[in-house]
Amino acid sequence: MNIHEYQAKKLFAKYNIPIPKGFSASNADEAKELAQNLGGDAWMVKAQVHAGGRGKAGGVKRAASLDDVMTITQDLIGTNLVTHQTSANGQPINQVLIETVSAIKHELYLSFIIDRVTARITIIASRAGGMDIEEVAAKTPEKIFNQAIDPVVGIQAYQCRELAFALGLEGNQIKQLTTILFSLYRLFVHKDLSLVEINPLIITDNGDLLALDAKINIDDNALYRQKDLAALYDPSQEDEKEYKARKFDLNYIALDGDIACMVNGAGLAMATMDIINMHGGEPANFLDVGGGTTAEKVTEAFKIILSDQKVKAILINIFGGIVRCDLIAEGVIHAIKETGTQLPVIVRLEGTNVEAGKTLLKQSGLSVIAVDNLDQAAKKAVQAAKGA
Repeated sequence: MNIHEYQAKKLFAKYNIPIPKGFSASNADEAKELAQNLGGDAWMVKAQVHAGGRGKAGGVKRAASLDDVMTITQDLIGTNLVTHQTSANGQPINQVLIETVSAIKHELYLSFIIDRVTARITIIASRAGGMDIEEVAAKTPEKIFNQAIDPVVGIQAYQCRELAFALGLEGNQIKQLTTILFSLYRLFVHKDLSLVEINPLIITDNGDLLALDAKINIDDNALYRQKDLAALYDPSQEDEKEYKARKFDLNYIALDGDIACMVNGAGLAMATMDIINMHGGEPANFLDVGGGTTAEKVTEAFKIILSDQKVKAILINIFGGIVRCDLIAEGVIHAIKETGTQLPVIVRLEGTNVEAGKTLLKQSGLSVIAVDNLDQAAKKAVQAAKGA
């Protein structure tokens, strides 16, 4: 789960990570009042969306007066911000962050991630802050430094010093970075994070370090014990179909193709999408209904699939292990009848009670295309999507 920058910075403040003074606002009058309370003669107005690249997309602007604060806020709130990390529709802006302006001497990059290869929390740092870190990694990988943290002993002071030297820091800056790194590590572990990123971490004109931005991702599997963070969830930043899927414990990700997929198991879902691509088709979604799915969940998944206007065919690929194929067949039949869809539906069932499931589909009187293997199912789905 993602949270907004202003929410992430509140967490930073609790862990004594230095941030600019700032407050979130939901309308122009509130923004003006907050800017006035902050003081100064200039402020930053930052659109709050779950996407990077806001500055390049016009979502971060400097206001030279209180009237500018109001005007910029009015122009941003209620619109959608399109960045390289969003869809063509962009993300809705419902709030802005009003901050004091910081004098920047140099921009650094700093993040904590979980490295799946080493199975350790890893620090990534670079002197090339303020840029897309992926671009830096691709073009100038020598500018990126990392330190893997031993889960038994935790972060060590020598690791902080090595990163500080690599970043060209000196004197009191080394102590500041060490304090920030230890605080970020505690935050990462205490709050079950999967990512914390500061881009940029700036060196101010007086030589101090300051987190000018803040990005936090929380491990969804830990939200049951992070109820304070779960309460920060903003459904407006998600695809509507993905939001509905979350409510029914379905794993759904919208894609750009026209062949909808309903599969149980993430690995099987990936394989299904791959074979659709291999036969010249494009998946409309990733949808994993889970190993213990029910007829009710199949119906809800069907409704979510059909809410995508791009879909021209539906491919259902279920392996009956924990769940029985006859129950899945009942769910498919119920879903087709309830939704009244006229789209081609290709069903491939295998596993527990597969023959009973196939019999139910055959006797349903519905125009369901039942097939015996995945390759055949993918071919039929691609043909159906192309109108064959």
